[in-house]
Amino acid sequence: MEEKKKLSAREIIENYDGPKLRIMEVCGTHTHEIFRLGIRNILPENIELISGPGCPVCVTPVGFIDEAIMLALEHDCTIMTFGDLVRVPGTEMSLAGARAKGARIQPVYTPTDAYEYAKEHPEEQVVFLAVGFETTTPSACMAVQMAKKDGLTNFSILTANKTMTNAYRALKGSADAYLYPGHVNAITGAKSCEQLADEGIYGVICGFTAKEILTALAVTIVKLQEGKPFFKNCYPRVVTQEGSISGQKMIEETMEPCDSEWRGLGIIPQSGLQLREEYAAYDARKKFALPKVEGKPNPACRCGDVLQGKCKPSDCKVFGTGCTPLHPVGACMVSNEGTCAAWYAYNR
Repeated sequence: MEEKKKLSAREIIENYDGPKLRIMEVCGTHTHEIFRLGIRNILPENIELISGPGCPVCVTPVGFIDEAIMLALEHDCTIMTFGDLVRVPGTEMSLAGARAKGARIQPVYTPTDAYEYAKEHPEEQVVFLAVGFETTTPSACMAVQMAKKDGLTNFSILTANKTMTNAYRALKGSADAYLYPGHVNAITGAKSCEQLADEGIYGVICGFTAKEILTALAVTIVKLQEGKPFFKNCYPRVVTQEGSISGQKMIEETMEPCDSEWRGLGIIPQSGLQLREEYAAYDARKKFALPKVEGKPNPACRCGDVLQGKCKPSDCKVFGTGCTPLHPVGACMVSNEGTCAAWYAYNR
């Protein structure tokens, strides 16, 4: 009897002829790599890839930018931030606009760079803009712990840290399955996504090479065809079942869950992280008694719909015309991980 030929991952994808499947690549890095590698070009028409809310700068709400500008212009703080945030529009201006008005806005690579700057400049109040998911949150926690240990009184953080699990729940039904971001799961472990499968939320943890992305897509297609609840770790060389225990411990010791606003998704309960009470002296909102800020996004911007998979960037009327990387209207065109930036670079 002739043995049936085993199909490669690429053949499984290209030969798929079943009902339409919608697969959401959550991570902005996946979005850019999928474009860069030409993977969208081999997809049959009945497989649609949707870009999700896995870009931390993109999901940071407008009000956060307004808070940072308030700290810079009204409280004379030195703002230390990842470079992507500098050009994200606030209600009236970006951090770059605030810098043009004399604000001290300095890009840094890590939160500990901001801590070191605060040590060297005791005359300045230094605020680090803590934006990110579980991948980068431990480093912000480390900077706060170091500042407390040294007794620094001129260092604090403005938090917009988020966790992904409840975002997956909020997006349930937006796609048939997720490609989970491997670097997030390197911290949280595979178990967090395994639990989601019991709630009818399916997906695979995906790496970042061409082979890993193709494998994850092929596994997703096969599992969806089987019609059973599923989860698969397709990035085992990096993601373990338990994840980074030290990273999880760092977060747990320093921060606690809170409700959080996501651009386009609104308030997602218990999806954010804030400093625990014992670290309140390093919470910029409390330290400077900031009022509640309601940011107003540009009404022409459809970042919220893009982040939910409700539209493609090219469906936005200002995409590529009024909104470009040099003159962005929304955060998704600014960030290196932004969906609109990927479409502009690879798919105009």
